Amino acid sequence: MWAVLPGELALAVCLVAGVRIPGAVLLGAEALVVGVLALEVCVMWPLYAARRRAGDRRREAALSAVRAVVPVAVRRLLVHEFRALHSLGLWVLRRRHRIPEGARQFSYTEPQTGIMWMFVFVSVVETVVLALVIPWPLVHAILLVVDVYGIVIVLALQAACVTRPHLVEADGSLRLRYGALFDLRAPAAVIAAARVERRFPDGGLVRVDEDGTLDLAVGSQTTVTVELTEPVEFVRPLGRRGSARTLRFHADDPRAAVAALVTPSLAPPLTPERTAPSSTPDPPA
Repeated sequence: MWAVLPGELALAVCLVAGVRIPGAVLLGAEALVVGVLALEVCVMWPLYAARRRAGDRRREAALSAVRAVVPVAVRRLLVHEFRALHSLGLWVLRRRHRIPEGARQFSYTEPQTGIMWMFVFVSVVETVVLALVIPWPLVHAILLVVDVYGIVIVLALQAACVTRPHLVEADGSLRLRYGALFDLRAPAAVIAAARVERRFPDGGLVRVDEDGTLDLAVGSQTTVTVELTEPVEFVRPLGRRGSARTLRFHADDPRAAVAALVTPSLAPPLTPERTAPSSTPDPPA
């Protein structure tokens, strides 16, 4: 599947673009695709039938069969890619993804913006150089499709980070995000303290220490530390689950993020059932 399906996609794009592809290549590609699909059906059908006999509905049985065959990492990568492309459209329209009313937004893209644009520039230069160097039309067309798609994905990843900022919601809860790859929620009731603290952790995007400290680094740095009264659960980009009691993340304006987490003005509004005590002393008897 990793080899056949991307190859089929590249051939489809080349055909739409008007590239002449030898008939033997098309016949071989289609045979491989049909073989892969037939193999998937042979594997998933018994699983689907077993879930139906167990009483599941058709949709539930189909999803169960797909989950049993397709690894969770593959499913999540596909979902991340579709979400990133959706974010590219939001970025063009200057919109943000699911910002609740009263929530305060905090961007985190400043350390990586220059690197992302450098990747785009290098990819464009590579595309032009390969177009001038490669003499074979078919190879040139396939590489052109791959290079252009790579540029789009880089832009989509940056767009996902821009359109999905960190949030401090109206009730004081914290939502940490990194594009479409990571999403963590910490209720206001478990946030004990927050402070500005610049650190440069080792490792990749998401790193959890043995003591339950989560580092969500951007540009290999974090600027805000949040202490929790109890661990919160989260899902890593490729599907593994974890928990953390201390959250370290980057915000372009860390002081404003900390102020939003600790200021009393973000407390939920008072209701008739929950009224505040009067600040005026009772009159003397």
